[in-house]
Amino acid sequence: MKKRTNVRWLTQLALLVAILLVMNYTPLGYLQVGLLSASLLSVPVAIGAMTMGPLAGTILGAAFGITSFLQAMEGKSLLSTAMFSASPAGTFVVCVVSRVLMGLCAALLFRALCKLLPKWEKFCCFAGGLLTALLNTVFFMGALVLLFYDLPYVQDAAQNMGATNALMFIVMFVGVQAVIEWIICCVVAGAVALPVRKYLKLN
Repeated sequence: MKKRTNVRWLTQLALLVAILLVMNYTPLGYLQVGLLSASLLSVPVAIGAMTMGPLAGTILGAAFGITSFLQAMEGKSLLSTAMFSASPAGTFVVCVVSRVLMGLCAALLFRALCKLLPKWEKFCCFAGGLLTALLNTVFFMGALVLLFYDLPYVQDAAQNMGATNALMFIVMFVGVQAVIEWIICCVVAGAVALPVRKYLKLN
């Protein structure tokens, strides 16, 4: 029975990693809203964290982070190119470590929420999706400001936006894009995680 459970867990994890990779390398992972591009890659991380636990959340967060770091190495955006040129190690922290923490903390907070509200599983699943997206924004932007706020590219961006301090820069930089990501992750991850959790309890 234990071997069967381990195989199922590994199969589910591999499936979510595959979905994350497909989303990352196709337009499925990004929602274009006007000039903004909202990332949906926190969705499979949230689903894994809520249905499989902290280890899965950590691994999926790492997978998300590694794809982000590889894109920085390839110079997919001006910001990531500037960060990588200034400090590859710092870029690794921003891209990978922040996402590992996101997946781990999302799973731990979701577990705590379920223990606190055992009869509100539906609420917990949607809240877990929202928390995952929020944590992604907080950890990523927190690491970026901590390590790269003095970077000329970031300072120029802050000046152009009229941001006078780091907190204002974060709020103005993430803007509507972050809100869209939070809503999508809340709705999609919650809607998927709830029936999956019920199925796993019955099997």
